[in-house]
Amino acid sequence: MAGEHLVFSYGTLRLPSVQVVLFGGPVPTVDDALVGWRLDEVAITDPAVIAASGSDRHPILRPGGPDDRVPGSVLAVDGAGLAAIDDYEVDDYERVEADTLGGRRVWVFVAAA
Repeated sequence: MAGEHLVFSYGTLRLPSVQVVLFGGPVPTVDDALVGWRLDEVAITDPAVIAASGSDRHPILRPGGPDDRVPGSVLAVDGAGLAAIDDYEVDDYERVEADTLGGRRVWVFVAAA
């Protein structure tokens, strides 16, 4: 698909309720993992994000060691979908590029530096 962006999700972007809000429905996904990262948790205060996800606690990635692995899914979205994710993710996150265990180059939202 032209203009496709791959986004690795380890949390709320995989939820059907969030995909309906952000993309209008489900998007193509495939299971994968990231190596060298570890999961942590962050408190969310944005009411729209809490409403979409149903939670005020979200997972967040922080740098880990070579033995750390985070399972998740790779979502295929268009430019509008990527912009919707950028708007959805709160300031605690920043978008970076990474390579998945399956060899895909993806965008992933990690703890802001």
